[in-house]
Amino acid sequence: MSTYTQIYIHLVFHVQNNQPLLKGEIKARIFKYIAGIIKNLGHKPIIINGVSDHVHILVGLSPDKTISDLVKEVKRCSTNFINENKFFRGKFYWQEGYGAFSYSRSQLDDVVRYIKNQEQHHRKWTFREEYLKILDKFGVDYDPRYIE
Repeated sequence: MSTYTQIYIHLVFHVQNNQPLLKGEIKARIFKYIAGIIKNLGHKPIIINGVSDHVHILVGLSPDKTISDLVKEVKRCSTNFINENKFFRGKFYWQEGYGAFSYSRSQLDDVVRYIKNQEQHHRKWTFREEYLKILDKFGVDYDPRYIE
């Protein structure tokens, strides 16, 4: 029997110290590069967007790879790309940790719309406020001391 899967994961992670570095053409180049990393790892990038201090990624996950390995490689490879291209003064790093939330096929349109409208959301909410809303929505236990 062949293996067929449908695993959709919404990833969220942010720039170290919440620095507002992801802007304009640089942000577009970084997000495009991240899409390439995801494809090369055998996953399907659906949408990537964010604001100056964090990124949201909706990905169709390959069943033979782990979420943690995907995020580790996306962060590692994109950090190298950013630093090799000297987009910013000093060294760029992503913050440790990430959020990963699963969705069904029937929810994808809403998630895509949510990720697409990041600029609009962040006129009202900070990254922390947004992230806490997502954690609460999914019923994730967390220690607020570790949410930046």
